[in-house]
Parts: sequence; structure tokens; C-alpha cells
Amino acid sequence: MELLFFIALGFLALVGAIGVVVSRNAVYSALALLLNFAVLAVMYFMLNAQFLGVVQVIVYTGAIVVLFLFVIMLIGGQLAPGSTLASGRRQTRVAALILSVLMAVGLSIVVVLGALAPTTGIVPDFGSVQAIGQVLFTEYLLPFELASVLLLVAMIGAVVLARRPKKL
Repeated sequence: MELLFFIALGFLALVGAIGVVVSRNAVYSALALLLNFAVLAVMYFMLNAQFLGVVQVIVYTGAIVVLFLFVIMLIGGQLAPGSTLASGRRQTRVAALILSVLMAVGLSIVVVLGALAPTTGIVPDFGSVQAIGQVLFTEYLLPFELASVLLLVAMIGAVVLARRPKKL
């Protein structure tokens, strides 16, 4: 029963992810992203990682999607017919196809190596705040700091994109 529920959630997450990519309206795309994030939060709760589930709801489902919707409303969400984004769609599709193939190959490698690796079982405090903090600030300190720099760059990029061009 739990496996069927997990498969149904996986299907919903996949539908949300596809909706993000194929939706022509940016608002609908953001709502599909909201569906994907909410389903992932439910999956975290199913895996007994309540802290990650709550963080998923508060940060991603709440803050990030609201930020995306705010930016979409601020810049309009529709592309002008002669804009550089509209003319670069062919290159974007080719890049998306190449990245999709690379991601499929990477996921296949991870699945095969994960299936061959011995399992150690679930740690008793898996998903707790203490366990996440311990691992985050010891083993994964550099990726954590790099992620913060990446988020800062994304925030600056969003501000630059939302800025109105100066009239000459």
C-alpha cells in the first residue's frame, strides 16, 4: 500500500515537473512547480524526514514559488515577439535535449551503482535537525557555502532582469 502511494506521488511529481517545462504561460508553470514542491514535501514526510518536509513547505513551496510569482508579475511573464529570448528558443531546446540525455545517463549510473552498493540501514535520527546540522556543517560545508553563493548570484540576476531599462 505504501509503495503504491509512493508511486502515485512520484507520478504527480513527474506531472508537475513536466508542467513546469512545457507550460507556455509562466504563471501556470509556477503553479506546476508548486505542485511538484508540495508532492516532494509529502514524500519527505513519508520517509520520516519531518524537518526536510517542513523546510520544503516553508522555503520552497512558500517562499521560492511566491518569489517566482512576484517576479513573473513584475516583469510581465510574456515574451515580446522580437525579444532575444524568443529568438533563442532553438538553441535552448538543443541545450535542453543535451542536458536531458546527460541527466538520464547520470541517473542511470547512480541507480546501477546504488543497486550494487551494500545498504547500511536507516540511521536512528535520520531527518532530525541535529543529524542534518551535523552533516551539513562538517562533511558538506563547501557545497553548502557554494549553494549560498549560487543563490546570491541568482538573486542579483533576478534584480537585474526585473530592472527597467533606462530611456535614452
